[in-house]
Amino acid sequence: MEETTLEVEGMACGGCEENVTDALETLAGVSSVSADHERDRVRVEHDESRADVGTIAEAIESAGYDVTP
Repeated sequence: MEETTLEVEGMACGGCEENVTDALETLAGVSSVSADHERDRVRVEHDESRADVGTIAEAIESAGYDVTP
């Protein structure tokens, strides 16, 4: 398992954290998600061969938030 932390802009509350978490938990290969709107971060444990960083970033952006490099 790989652990990736991404900077995410646009999360303003617990509901935003839930939206991001829900979007990522639907991805095959993701085993856990921890979103923190106060720190603008999302930590994801995942199987890199099934859910790479690009796929994770796409899911976050599809949920309406921006992933910063």
